[in-house]
Amino acid sequence: MRVLAVLQRSKERLVSHPLSFASVNGAGNSSFNGEERPYFLLSPGQGDMLPEGGVGILLPKGEVRPFFFLSVGGDVLFRILEGEPLPELKIERGGFIPVSARAELLRPLSVGVLTVSDKGSMGEREDLSGPALARCVKPLGAIIEAAEIRPDDLDEIASILREWSDVQRLNLVLTTGGTGLSKRDVTPEALSLVADKHAPGIGEAMRVASMRITPKAMLSRLCAVTRGETLIVALPGSEKAVEECFSVIAPALRHGVEILCGWGGECGSSPDR
Repeated sequence: MRVLAVLQRSKERLVSHPLSFASVNGAGNSSFNGEERPYFLLSPGQGDMLPEGGVGILLPKGEVRPFFFLSVGGDVLFRILEGEPLPELKIERGGFIPVSARAELLRPLSVGVLTVSDKGSMGEREDLSGPALARCVKPLGAIIEAAEIRPDDLDEIASILREWSDVQRLNLVLTTGGTGLSKRDVTPEALSLVADKHAPGIGEAMRVASMRITPKAMLSRLCAVTRGETLIVALPGSEKAVEECFSVIAPALRHGVEILCGWGGECGSSPDR
């Protein structure tokens, strides 16, 4: 489907904007072309419901599911919230919205972030890489359902991976730490222990990108596996390396989860109409 119009109610009249910029301001509120404005989701014939100062994204009439995400043009991401009389839109990732841009409804990804660190689990080191991963994954339409810090212990890591995959049934689990060559680095072994399938291309892609930064990246044992309908990815242990590696794999992660979960054709692939 395509964006039919971007409308703003100003002084009791509707103004159409062929191109606009959505962002989040310093206060964390939605911004429209640099001014703080709330966003709403509209269907044809609902323009009169738009409140004064509000901005409406007009889509073809169809089923809108609250708590899903709306991707516009592949760059802008909104979370659809319940609201009366119109669903509200919360900006998760900003950018330009041109009229006629492709729009897709995306099912939320339930995500767990596991930091593997002896010192971190004992409170002797601040965890920076786990929160960094949580920030990085949210623009994919992710909801962080679980986040923990555990020591470099094979059985303990494997146990929580099974819990998150089999019981909580998370769509995506991201681990950070324990991917080196020291005796205590056992995260890849934990992934192998719980794996149904290996996805070697994910680890390879991260290593190739990291090799452009430092030759030491060839020593990293980054990897990915699936368990049931959960994709599990082991990333490095530093904040900077986590951000660099995640940016490499991010464009393919949602597609991988959708295939794994059998979501193809439900969301993210709406035909033009």
